[in-house]
Amino acid sequence: MIEFREVTVRYAGALRPALQSVSIAAPRGSLTAVVGPNGSGKSTLVRALIGRQPLAGGDVRVDGVPVAQMDRVAIARRIAIVTQREDAVFSLPVRDYVAMGRYPHIGGWRGLGAADHVAIDRAASLTDLHVFMDRRLDTLSGGEWQRVRLARAIAQGGDAIVLDEPTTFLDIAHEMQVFELLSRLAHVERLAVLLVSHQLNLVARFADHIVLLHEGTVAAAGTAHEVMRGEVLERVYQWPLVVSRDPAVGAPALVPLRRR
Repeated sequence: MIEFREVTVRYAGALRPALQSVSIAAPRGSLTAVVGPNGSGKSTLVRALIGRQPLAGGDVRVDGVPVAQMDRVAIARRIAIVTQREDAVFSLPVRDYVAMGRYPHIGGWRGLGAADHVAIDRAASLTDLHVFMDRRLDTLSGGEWQRVRLARAIAQGGDAIVLDEPTTFLDIAHEMQVFELLSRLAHVERLAVLLVSHQLNLVARFADHIVLLHEGTVAAAGTAHEVMRGEVLERVYQWPLVVSRDPAVGAPALVPLRRR
C-alpha cells in the first residue's frame, strides 16, 4: 500500500502550500485516482513520493515504511513511476529503453537474463508495442512515446505503479486500452495503482476510489458517485456543468456547459 499521511508541501515563494495535510491511501488490488484542476497539487504528490520535493509535514509510506527511510533502488524495486514529463535524451531503440525498467533488479553491471526478457516482451504485448520495439525513440509520435514509457514501468515490475497523466497524446482507442490495462493490473494482478488524471469521465468508469484535490486540499473522496456531484465539481473547477449518467456502464459523466 502507498500512503500519504497528512502530507504538506510548500514551494518557496508560493502564497499557499501546494499540499496541505493531504491523506490518501492506495491499496493493492485497487485503482485509486487523484483528480482536480491545474495547480491543485496532483503532480506534487508524485514528486513527494519519489523524493523530488521535500515535505513540510506528514510522511509518505510504502507498506508502512516511510519512503524517507528507503533508498532509491529499494523504492524502484517496489514502485514503478510514470511521471508527467520526460524527454528522450538519447535516441535509443525502443527495446533498450523498455529494458531500462529492469535495471533496479539487475544493477548496472549484470546483463539481462531470461526473466528480464520475459518481462520486457510482456510489457510490449500489454501496451501493443511489438511493432515498435526496433524503432528509435526520436521517430515516435507523442502517443507512441507515452505507451513506451508505460511499457518501461510495466517491465520494471514491483508491487505498485504510479502514473501522472499517462494518456496524454493518446487517441481514443489507446486511451481506453491504457485504462483497461490499469484496471487489469489492479484487479487481476493485484497491484496498487495510483493514477493522476484529468479524464474525469474515464476515471469515473474505472477507479475504485477517487480523491478530488482543490488548492492543495482534499475537496472530496470516495466512489465515483460520491465525488462526481455537480455542486462539488462546479465549485472546484469554476465552470458550469451537469453530471449525467454514462449510458454504457451507469457511471457518473461530467458534461461541461457553454457560458452564456
